[in-house]
Parts: sequence; C-alpha cells; structure tokens
Amino acid sequence: MNTIHFFKEGIHFRLHHQDQLRLWISAIVRHHQCRLGEINFIFSGDLYLLELNKKFLKHDYFTDVITFDNASGKKKISGEIYISYDRVAANVKRYNTSLKDELHRVMVHGVLHLLGYKDKSAKEKALIRKAEDDWLGKRKF
Repeated sequence: MNTIHFFKEGIHFRLHHQDQLRLWISAIVRHHQCRLGEINFIFSGDLYLLELNKKFLKHDYFTDVITFDNASGKKKISGEIYISYDRVAANVKRYNTSLKDELHRVMVHGVLHLLGYKDKSAKEKALIRKAEDDWLGKRKF
C-alpha cells in the first residue's frame, strides 16, 4: 500500500516519476530515523493556496508550499503538503532553474517541515535550504 499520494485540485498537469518520488521521499524519512505514515501532496493553483494561507495561517500572500502536520505519534510523520503549481512555475523563472528541480525542491521542503525543520529565522532558512540541496543532489531520476 502506498502511503504517499498525489492529488490535483483545479489544475491540469502530469506529475512524472511518481514511483521514484515515493522511493526518494521514503529514503528522506528513513534517513531522519522516522517512520512514514501517510503523506498527501495536493497540487493546485495560486488562489487555492492563498485561501488556505488566509484561513489557516492568517497570511494574505501567495506561497509555493503549505504543510499541515497530521502526525499522531513520535517518529512517525504524516501530513498534507499543498503546492501551488503557479508559484513553482514563477520560481523557475525567478531562480533560473528547471521545473523538475523547483517542483522537487518544494516537495522536499514540505517533507522537511514534517520532519521538524523550520524556516522562520535566517539560520533555520539556511539549514532547510542546505537539506533541500543535499536531497535534490541524491535523486536518481
């Protein structure tokens, strides 16, 4: 049974390499000595994430990823990771990167949040960015 699921909300795109993504994400979780519960990735547009951002986080701005931690026990991660495909596409141009790399970066960013990484301070942002880069470098697909 797959514990990593991919959904789309109001957008049309094809997520490539789903099986490899599941293996990669599972490896990240195992590396952090955690067990994998259920992770749902929900891909949508800017407006959908903006509404989530306003409703649940009281933030009135666009974002590329929002993570909700649903873990019920220690060392077992579960959650929902909402990703704005619109923001990812804009980030590709902004940061001069590929769509694949940017999409995978925000996916791993959400997983790292479930693993306890934060990104409020400059030090936390540097740590999570380094972890993103490290894991992007370990992809085999």
